[in-house]
Amino acid sequence: MAPRSGAALTDAQRLDWLRLLRTDNVGPATFRQLLNRFGSAGAALEALPSLLKRNGKPLRVPTKSATEDELAGLSRYGARLVASVDPDYPDLLNYIPAAPPLLTMAGGQNLDWQRTVGVVGARNASAAGIKMTRMLAGDLGERGYTVVSGLARGIDTAAHRATLTSGTVAVLAGGLDKIYPDENIPLAHDILDNGGALLTEMPLGWEPRARDFPRRNRLVSGLSLGIVVVEAAKRSGSLITARLALEQNRDVFAVPGSPLDPRAEGGNALIQQGAKLITCAEDIIETLGSADPSRTALFDRDWEPDLLPDVPPPSEDDKSRLLAALTATPIEVDELVRQSGLSVSAMQMLLLELDLAGQIEWSSGQLVALKY
Repeated sequence: MAPRSGAALTDAQRLDWLRLLRTDNVGPATFRQLLNRFGSAGAALEALPSLLKRNGKPLRVPTKSATEDELAGLSRYGARLVASVDPDYPDLLNYIPAAPPLLTMAGGQNLDWQRTVGVVGARNASAAGIKMTRMLAGDLGERGYTVVSGLARGIDTAAHRATLTSGTVAVLAGGLDKIYPDENIPLAHDILDNGGALLTEMPLGWEPRARDFPRRNRLVSGLSLGIVVVEAAKRSGSLITARLALEQNRDVFAVPGSPLDPRAEGGNALIQQGAKLITCAEDIIETLGSADPSRTALFDRDWEPDLLPDVPPPSEDDKSRLLAALTATPIEVDELVRQSGLSVSAMQMLLLELDLAGQIEWSSGQLVALKY
């Protein structure tokens, strides 16, 4: 699978993308809707005042100088802003829903981003779990795989350390200057010094919050052909990563553990539910030899805007009909169109306005729910 061959953004376009993405209530899905509606980030920024006027709710749109400052700050950290249309954007992310339009990356220029395995597990890992992680990750690295993890304590740390020289990627929940936990700041430097990569979708200065870790986990799985769970409790971030991997049509592997150890409950449950039981790296490599992320063809890997027709803005009556059809239970957009009787173009415009106003939330690409 070859890297992207499209032309990279110009400096002006990159600035527009950053301004638009840093606007309040504009996440990956909303960003793409805006590009589809207006054709470019610059045109979307020009249209925001009229959209916000219809909402009656002001949003903070970063100034040009503020985004220039962010880019300058990244440069001081030796990092760069990579757009989804750039040739060095990790290609595997193009096959997940709501892929980040922009990533902050440090290092990683010589990594193999096509042969990647995510390794995750418990923060309070056992000595046996740490030993198993080092063995699995180290063997994967020797076989040419890049190991991806989340720089957390325990299993993540062991996976990164075992692959410092062969290639590893640490995905952060906060900004590049807000590495968590603090004790792994030296490890982050070691990763960069050895040619690995640090990656995040958060801006500089962003302190990671609890809700940011699942968001990070979707990138750990999205960057990987498959996810390996070494140790995990029944309710843990590692199981969230495994679930996200399944939603992204990636392979899930689990190391079995003692039924008496709570740290093995999650991994054992995954095996019962169909995850592949593994005892060595060869078990993983054998399965990943036929892995093909392009099988998730329902996700469009290209970012050429699919321009929507220029139609009159929806009326307040249209908005009332949509709000009456929305509930806190996620519903498919196609079903909303059927229930409300609205045209597809009116539905798209209204959902965009409600999204910018923070009144709805998206899940699994085409499912939308009303916020309460």
